[in-house]
Amino acid sequence: MSWFESLILGLVQGLTEFLPISSSAHLRLTAAFSGWEDPGAAFTAITQIGTEIAVLIYFRKDIGRILAAWSRSLTNKEMRQDHDARMGWLVIVGSIPIGVLGVTLKDQIEGPFRDLRLTATMLIVMGIVLGVADRLAARDETGGRHRAIKERKTLNELNVKDGLLFGVAQAMALVPGVSRSGATISGGLLMGYNREAAARYSFLLAIPAVLASGGFTLKDAVEEGGVSWGPTVLATIVSFVVGYAVIAWFMKFITTKSFMPFVWYRVVLGIVIIALVGMGVLDPNAGDSAH
Repeated sequence: MSWFESLILGLVQGLTEFLPISSSAHLRLTAAFSGWEDPGAAFTAITQIGTEIAVLIYFRKDIGRILAAWSRSLTNKEMRQDHDARMGWLVIVGSIPIGVLGVTLKDQIEGPFRDLRLTATMLIVMGIVLGVADRLAARDETGGRHRAIKERKTLNELNVKDGLLFGVAQAMALVPGVSRSGATISGGLLMGYNREAAARYSFLLAIPAVLASGGFTLKDAVEEGGVSWGPTVLATIVSFVVGYAVIAWFMKFITTKSFMPFVWYRVVLGIVIIALVGMGVLDPNAGDSAH
């Protein structure tokens, strides 16, 4: 991987990680359209560490409170009713599905799941799911045409069942094209949570999964080699800087705006990819070193 490729891929990772459009799909597509080798699941996992550091810094006050309360709840049963302590436990519960499936489906994640036809299909399908969830949320928040305005749930109402369902939604993002934030936000909206609550829990829930995945991948890469360390580190740094700016923008955006621009973008991009593959312009395994 060249320094220029790593710079571009780092920008793509930072721009797309927190938007509901799938960063793994865009890294895969950027390489395919540019004629570069697929950066692979390992590169994606390591560069995601950069964007998760951005999450840690942006939500540092929330995370500090949660960690402090959760730590006290280990020895103080009364603390387990505290909102921040409960949030710590619920993040752990919500991380179970992706942990189990990430280990179970490791070979598929690094192989068959990276087929561009599957990526395109997931872009379209999950785009439609996000669109439906967004419309339902908008109807509740405005009262619709003949309905009273419905109060949507906040994170104060998050329970174990919902936390686990959020986790199942997050686990779907193991397939490129799904989008971690897109899947968890859609799941949250469909469960009746407001946009800000769904997005905030989505970002908090991603921290253990991404850092664990990146850490294990980093360990394997050090032991086995095969990673261009200079370019990969550059991409990780770039993804951190760009990712932090995107979080700040996105958290403001969701308070007043609809997700529909992202929905249309996903659907159109998916259709274009399927058309290009169907016409033979784009190899579904383009850039994949295994093919």
